[in-house]
This record gives sequence, structure tokens and C-alpha cells, in this order.
Amino acid sequence: MLEQVGGLNLTGLQETAWIEVIRKMEEVYSDLIRYEVDLESKNDALEQAHRFIGSVLSSMSDVLLVCDGKCQIQQVNQALLDLTGQAEADLLGEPLTTLLPFAGQSLVESLLGLSGAQPVQDREVRFLSKSGEATEPVALNASLRRDALGQPAGYVLIGRPVGELRRAYEALELAHADLKAAQQQLVQSEKLASLGRLVAGVAHELNNPVSFVLGNVHSLARYLDRLTSYVDAVHEGSSARAREKLRAELSIDAVLADLGPLIDGTREGAGRVAEIVRNLKRLSFTNPGGAEIFNLADVVRTAAEWAARGRKKQAVLSFDLPASLNVRGNAGAIHQVLVNLVENALDAMEDVNPAMLWLSARAEGASAVVGVRDNGPGIADGSLLKVFDPFFTTKPPGRGTGLGLWISWNIVKDHGGAIEAGNHPEGGAVVLFTLPLVADGKGKRSTASGPVPETP
Repeated sequence: MLEQVGGLNLTGLQETAWIEVIRKMEEVYSDLIRYEVDLESKNDALEQAHRFIGSVLSSMSDVLLVCDGKCQIQQVNQALLDLTGQAEADLLGEPLTTLLPFAGQSLVESLLGLSGAQPVQDREVRFLSKSGEATEPVALNASLRRDALGQPAGYVLIGRPVGELRRAYEALELAHADLKAAQQQLVQSEKLASLGRLVAGVAHELNNPVSFVLGNVHSLARYLDRLTSYVDAVHEGSSARAREKLRAELSIDAVLADLGPLIDGTREGAGRVAEIVRNLKRLSFTNPGGAEIFNLADVVRTAAEWAARGRKKQAVLSFDLPASLNVRGNAGAIHQVLVNLVENALDAMEDVNPAMLWLSARAEGASAVVGVRDNGPGIADGSLLKVFDPFFTTKPPGRGTGLGLWISWNIVKDHGGAIEAGNHPEGGAVVLFTLPLVADGKGKRSTASGPVPETP
């Protein structure tokens, strides 16, 4: 059977062959269309990835340089262009040394010697700006770039300008210095306040012996006038009867009898003043001679009595102290610790009547343990962990800096001890601190048992 196709007469067999050819052509055309769609999709994804990477590189605050194996610039980011003022077209393909003339050659030598395990780290360099001047310093890091086969293909250099960082550090150091100065000023203010309280106690302590000595001196002055009158009468050759009469009128016998006790009392008062002065010298806040061995029991008693006597409201002091409890350190600093603790206890007992204050010291193993306890309201649970923090205070504004216990904590720590605060089971607050005991020549800790009699 013959058919006419396109002006050609085809047999059935030929018609079948042409149909197969057309079908194959349609399949190839469909594949071409699909490949084109896939290629356009991949090109679009590639362009998106390129734009994404470009936006990331442009958004980087750190400078970025990519070089080939001969240290010729292949790519830069916007941060480097902004830093140098150069145009990207002027840099691509140029040697790295044109952008780094100040340290370029040594850097190139370092790069050419790179291995994967030895990157260039924090190399401070300065780039060449468009004006021909050096830019601010940049901390440069470089690493080896490898191709898909793992072979060296060039170098990646990333740098961070350190000028702004340095300025930030300088501002931070200045702020830190100002803070330290302000803190030191507050600490000094607290020390002066402690010194003021100490002076008040010392003034009260000195008042009694000085008044006693002054009264005795006035009596001695009056006795001197009487004795002078009597001696003058004797030298003038007065009769025995006249001398006896004058002796009786001037009470010379009573004067002579009273001279011994007056002199003894004056010596005692002067000795008490001398003792107080010695204590003041020993308890100075600065000890140029460094650490020394002192009797902690004496310091506890002296500090408590002086701090308490400077207050309008008197508290009942109870001491449980050994005769001696030797430690090494600065007696004046430990005195300040005790004054701070006693002052805080007295402040807490302003509304308590009667106000009771117990002070104790004892040896426990290799340490001396000092306790200060009051019968006040105690320490609130929320404040127990903060009482030794700087500037923490529960006192009204203007009555406390919040540094007293913090200073005490530092002093005790510097002496190799520890301090803690809590509440006593019978009520009131209690503060305990420890100091290392001094060992005698035989390796034993130096202590003496037996409490010192309490002062009335």
C-alpha cells in the first residue's frame, strides 16, 4: 500500500521508521529543554550564592584579602577599600607588596613559608592608603588556601583594625583608674571615720588620768607655796615658837604626809597616759616596720573599750580573753577590724536596753578565734551572704559607706585568716574571725590560759 507523505510516496516500513525518528527527536528536544531549565536554575542558584557571599564580604568589619600562590591580589572586600580609600579595580592583579609597602616583603616571605599548621597570627601591619599615607594598624591573620584537590592555591588574609580597639582599651583603663581612685578615696574616708571614732575613745580614755594628774599638780602647787613660806621663815631666823605656830597654820605636817601619795598618784596617771600613747603608736594604721608579734587579747580589749567609750549610749561589755594570745601581723589593722565590728554591733543595739556586747578570744588548733556578739536584732537572712560585699549597708543614708566590713574582710584575709558573720541561737548577731597563731621555739602555739579579769 502506498501513501503520500510530503510529496513522497512511502511504504509502510518507511513510515514506521520516520515516526521513530520524529519520536526520538522529540525526546532529545525535551531533554534539551529540561537541561536548559536545570542549567538556568543552577545559574540562578550560583548567582544567588555569589550575591550572598558578596554581601557577606561587604558587610564584614574585618578587612579581607585573597591572593594567589604568587601573592598577587585576587579579591578584596569593602572594609579594606574603606580603610585604604583604594578602588577595587586598582588592586586586583597587583602584588601584595603594593598594598603593604611598610612590611610587605617580610610578610610575603612569611606567606610563602606557610604550612597548614603554621598560620600567620596577629601580625600588626599598616596598609597604604590612596593618599600615600599609612592606615591605622591592623592585626593581620593569614592562612593557606587550597583548591578542590587539596593543593595550595593561594592565601587568605583577614585583619582587624586595632586603633579603635586600642582607644577602647585606653578608655577602659582610664575608667578603671578613675574607679580605683574613687574606691581608694572611699576606703580612705572609711579609715578616717574609724580614726575619728578611735580619737573619740582615746579622748575619753585620756580624760581620767589627765584630770587626775592636773588635780595633783594644782595641789602640789599649793603645797609648794606653803613650804616656801615655811622655809623662808626658817631662813629668816624665826624663833622656835614662831616656826611651830607657822607650821601649824600652814599644815606643814599634813602637806608632808600628802606629798608621797600625790607624787605616786601623779606618776600613776602619767604612766597611764604613757601607756595609752604607746598603744596609739602600736595601733597606727600604717606600720612601717611590717608584721610584728603582738598579744591579740590586749588588742581586743583596747579596741572594744575605746570604741564603746566614744558612744553616748553605753553598752555592757563582757570579755572572755586569755592572758596572752600571740599572733603576727599589724596590730593597728586588727584594731581597725575590731573597732568596725564593735561599732556595727553598737549601731545595731541603739534601740536595745540593756545593750550587751560579748567579746571572746581563744586558741583552736593553729588558729586564734575572735568572736564579737551582740543582743541586737541580728542579721536578716537576705543579707547574710552580702555583709562583706563592698558598699553594702543596711544603715540609713549618710550613716555608713558599706566599706567597713569589706575592709575588715580584706585585712583578715591579708593576715592569712578568715571571717564570717551569722546569727547566734540565743539572738543577736555574731562575727567570728581567725588568725594564725605564732609558734614558739618548740613548735607549739604561743598561748597562755586563764582569762584576764574584767574591767568594771
